[in-house]
Amino acid sequence: MQVTSSVREPLVTGGKSYHDVTHDVSRHVEAKPNIKWFLAFLTSAGVLALGFIAVAATVWEGIGMWGLNKTVGWAWDITNFVWWVGIGHAGTLISAVLLLFRQKWRTSINRAAEAMTIFAVICAAMFPVLHMGRPWLGAYWALPLPNTFGSLWVNFNSPLLWDVFAISTYFSVSLVFWYIGLIPDFATIRDRATGLRKTIYGALSFGWDGAAKSWMRYESVSLILAGLATPLVLSVHTIVSFDFATSVIPGWHTTIFPPYFVAGAIFSGFAMVLTLMIITRKVYNLEDYITIGHIELMNIVIIITGSIVGIAYITEFFIAWYSGVEAEQYAFINRATGPYWWAYWSMMTCNVISPQLFWFKKIRTSIVATFLLSLVVNIGMWFERFVIIVTSLHRDYLPSSWAMFYPTWADVGVYMFTFGLFFTLFFLFAKFFPVINMAEVKSVLKSSSEKVHK
Repeated sequence: MQVTSSVREPLVTGGKSYHDVTHDVSRHVEAKPNIKWFLAFLTSAGVLALGFIAVAATVWEGIGMWGLNKTVGWAWDITNFVWWVGIGHAGTLISAVLLLFRQKWRTSINRAAEAMTIFAVICAAMFPVLHMGRPWLGAYWALPLPNTFGSLWVNFNSPLLWDVFAISTYFSVSLVFWYIGLIPDFATIRDRATGLRKTIYGALSFGWDGAAKSWMRYESVSLILAGLATPLVLSVHTIVSFDFATSVIPGWHTTIFPPYFVAGAIFSGFAMVLTLMIITRKVYNLEDYITIGHIELMNIVIIITGSIVGIAYITEFFIAWYSGVEAEQYAFINRATGPYWWAYWSMMTCNVISPQLFWFKKIRTSIVATFLLSLVVNIGMWFERFVIIVTSLHRDYLPSSWAMFYPTWADVGVYMFTFGLFFTLFFLFAKFFPVINMAEVKSVLKSSSEKVHK
């Protein structure tokens, strides 16, 4: 018996049946790509190709192609690295944490959010590798590999090594979690397909038979992976924040960074999920599955995490004043009033002021307003990382060492490359994989035409 709450709106609207769910999601995988998909894919592939020129130039000439100097030794590279890692955080939160808390509204958005996590981590991993200069000679030394050089081990006290462990673990668990969830849906598409398509999806579905024992094991593995992934929501960006917090540079040397970075990562991740899901919802006509209710709930998460980030900004200023350390105080005054004041106030406007607009129900339930504000939030979060990194470095203890950072075409090009890579992968995913988790949506399906009152 299907029951609809007389109080709460159904998570799937339109009176959908199980067959409707299968048809509505599978038809985009089974149909030939339409002109909209081709235009979007070719645009992202074009950006990827243009960005590859900058990547090739960087690898060929070295990182001297970037705008770094002796004072600002980290800039766009690590800014983009931290930004992309943060983008991926919402996928783990939606798929793992909300699963453990039995939040049913996650079912329509978890598949795309998990895919976004994997693609974002791939983009993030590019920057440390490129920063090695000649990665083919020594990228593998970032891993503690047994060797005969003495033995030559990595520095286990370095947060940069912790990044390697955190990101590789994050990627591995997220990939397994994502793929396990795809198996029942691959089997559904396999059963509808013929010819070569049936063979491909049959191999991808690992012989899934839909038996009760298979579903029991599927549920058990999902819970185990969710339990493994939940600590990653906190640990990954905590370790990324240690890249800065364990140093003694004014502006970085602060204990608030771990929770501040985690909240910021969830904040930017949910904004990117909204950006992608609003587009997917419109292009694939999935309004009955990704409803205004889903969008409103994600906007509420953005209000909460945006407020935490705003409190963290204020706390940083308070701690700098309370410390009595002149260099620390100057670092924060310089952020707000120095040469990069425009970046600081862009960050404050985008990250602290704009999310507060979601307190108004009319705005947080508006598709256009949500889409625009999700873009604003991600722009603001990029500026946050830029402000933390560049403004803390460009004015050292010695005024004679002060310098400005100016990005070169290679800096911009490498960033474009990651955008092209991210959206190319996402468009391929949206075309050839079911973008919504059919099995989990069916488990929360409710009849919108029938109500049962006790």
